[in-house]
Amino acid sequence: MSEQHKPVIGISIGDMNGIGPEVILKAVGGNRLNRICTPVIYGSGKIINRYRQMLELKDWQFFTIQKIDQINHKQVNVINCMNDQNLELQPGKVTPEAGKLAFESLKRAVADLKAGKLDALVTAPINKHNIQSDEFKFPGHTEYLASEFEVEDVLMFMVSDTLKIGVATGHVPIEQVKQKINKELIIKKIEQIHTSLKRDFGVQRPRIAVLGLNPHAGENGLLGNEEKEIIQPALTELKKKGTLVFGPFPADGFFGTAAWKQYNAVLAMYHDQGLMPFKMLAFENGVNFTAALPKVRTSPDHGTAYDIAGKNEADESSMIHAIYTAVDVAKNRAELSELEANSLKKKNIVLKEASMED
Repeated sequence: MSEQHKPVIGISIGDMNGIGPEVILKAVGGNRLNRICTPVIYGSGKIINRYRQMLELKDWQFFTIQKIDQINHKQVNVINCMNDQNLELQPGKVTPEAGKLAFESLKRAVADLKAGKLDALVTAPINKHNIQSDEFKFPGHTEYLASEFEVEDVLMFMVSDTLKIGVATGHVPIEQVKQKINKELIIKKIEQIHTSLKRDFGVQRPRIAVLGLNPHAGENGLLGNEEKEIIQPALTELKKKGTLVFGPFPADGFFGTAAWKQYNAVLAMYHDQGLMPFKMLAFENGVNFTAALPKVRTSPDHGTAYDIAGKNEADESSMIHAIYTAVDVAKNRAELSELEANSLKKKNIVLKEASMED
């Protein structure tokens, strides 16, 4: 693949005192990913260099730039997003400076993503408390990105090669889940999963399983009516449109019997119902993918892990898979766009020829 055709992948540094910088460097160290993409780390050359020394990656070099237009496609690039003099690295500590850098790096990366200068964005873990400011008042990355791209509703889609789980309600207190579940929401989330499987992952005829909200999927109304009154009617409506959707299934039996292996994706009703089994079954290679965004964004499926930050103990597997997934989805979308453009071009030619014959 020629240099100019390699996807340019932005990577926001996340909380510099967590394991984000460590897993980033372990993932891109030695320029191992330069064959398939051009990585651009948004953060701080000073902080990246400190971690490079701590991890003893002394033979690995990076290219420091001030803006995306200066990238070197043969190296890993680092964009300084703050004045390095104001940054003091304290692995394992929650500091205001770390929150400030996390936001500045995210803001710069999103601006370049919106401008079309990045093919995808990979976000390292943030601390949802120290990043809060007048500019960032969101529960997490997903909500911030939805706001920046002016998308009313996106999907938190946890993906791996073998298991993909979307959630109907994301970062929502458990007491509010029941209030937010409705037929329209279920239909929208299933349609988002269906579209993403086809557009982003190349699944031609997606089979989607849906979990119930209540224990035993409501036990025919004995343990709750949401399955009968909300979820099942939504599935019935989608089936009439030809969507291959199944359920609602009791979550415990569904995962306990490995029934999930029969489907391309699963819709869970709330955060922990979906993420708990996902992290048990796919933690090392799991990726958080934000579906229904106009641009590609992925993230490793772990947090800041302050307890092991700076100790050279963090596993970079999820970060590597997040980068690979970003590259694959960006390529799939580009290929689909090209196919659609060629199809439209051929259609216009046929219509033009037909009109000339008339």
